[in-house]
Amino acid sequence: HLNMCKMSRAGKKRKLDKSRQDRLYFDSYSDVTIHEEMLADHVRTNAYRTAIFRNSDSIRGKVVLDVGAGTGVLSIFCAQAGARKVFAVEACSIAEQAEKIVKQNKMEDRVEVIRGTVETVELPEQVDVIVSEWMGYALLHESMLNSVLYARDRWLKPGGLILPNRAELFIAPVSDPVVEDRLYFWYNVKDQYGVDMSCMADFAQKCVRNSDIAVNTVAGEDVLSHPARFAELDLRSVTVEELRSVGGAFRCESFGSAAVNAFCVYFTVSFPCPDGPHALVLSTSPFQPETHWKQAVLYVDRPEEVVQDTPVSGEVRMYPSEDSARHVCVHVDFSIGNHKRQSKTFSIPDWTSDAHI
Repeated sequence: HLNMCKMSRAGKKRKLDKSRQDRLYFDSYSDVTIHEEMLADHVRTNAYRTAIFRNSDSIRGKVVLDVGAGTGVLSIFCAQAGARKVFAVEACSIAEQAEKIVKQNKMEDRVEVIRGTVETVELPEQVDVIVSEWMGYALLHESMLNSVLYARDRWLKPGGLILPNRAELFIAPVSDPVVEDRLYFWYNVKDQYGVDMSCMADFAQKCVRNSDIAVNTVAGEDVLSHPARFAELDLRSVTVEELRSVGGAFRCESFGSAAVNAFCVYFTVSFPCPDGPHALVLSTSPFQPETHWKQAVLYVDRPEEVVQDTPVSGEVRMYPSEDSARHVCVHVDFSIGNHKRQSKTFSIPDWTSDAHI
């Protein structure tokens, strides 16, 4: 979810203490813009609504905990699906608006908005279901997954339901023609204005092919292979310790001739679907309708040409940044065909600091 508040530049220079990290994170949710964007994301919101109603047999008459409830929309979906009680836990001031929304929908007898973090609030009883929309850019950047796992271990009854209950991460090599055009631009200035600026090309390369994670929409036609899954998280069993390093190996083969100048990382989350043979999947794939998460794009320092069936392989590791535990770093170690192996570490720049984007 996109946080329109900018983080202090000083945050990049020194490690932020946890209370300041949390304050920045929760403050970012106090503005209407981020909630407007999330609700306007029909793919996201409708996936949750559909999943909740499809699991109504497990929700009806039961107690639900909504972790990071925001405006309370998921809590109200659960009440509409028949929940006896919903605890809507929200740490930022949007909780005041959630209370108004709950009253406006005449749900105050079943939905209780609780202001605070899930790690500090006390609930009067254990819960049967946890629902949360916790995902961030590249799944883990400023996500609330640690809080969901805390809630699971502290408040969920044994065998209780978690929505969603599974997440997967994928990577694919991509060609970004816009980047190539931007780099070639400096060779065209002389033709346009009679001033040779081709020496700017090296500087432009460093600026464009930097170590920032770019959050962009990747066109399906620019993806150069079938995406490869490199990690899977089962929310019923994954531990906070395991989140300190998430990743794995990947291998794919290129579709045709092009230059690999970046990798795209995206995620899916799955909801159990008792009335069908398959889980309901919320996907941020470039081959699926766009979501507000878009895709995470990692630009390589040295583009490599591929032809049909050129192997692209390597390893991806995602881990918390030293500057802020809420920020994710992505390390990619890869080889393309028989070219020399490359390695690069990426992070989200300050200006996209997104509070669980």
